[in-house]
Amino acid sequence: MSENETESKSEILVVASKLKNYIREKSGMNTSAAVIDVLSDKIRRMCDEAVERAKSEGRKTVMDRDFG
Repeated sequence: MSENETESKSEILVVASKLKNYIREKSGMNTSAAVIDVLSDKIRRMCDEAVERAKSEGRKTVMDRDFG
């Protein structure tokens, strides 16, 4: 695995402050720092699946419908 692949697998994909504010406004609850990593992992998997759907349809553009 290259250094870039390692970085992209650990890179945070969500804005932590926005997520924490959303959860606090919605529920009055705090957000554990670990949530950010877990959510980034889930987003990464969703994006990987969407990329594969776009490729299987012969497209070079990931579209909203690829996430469904």
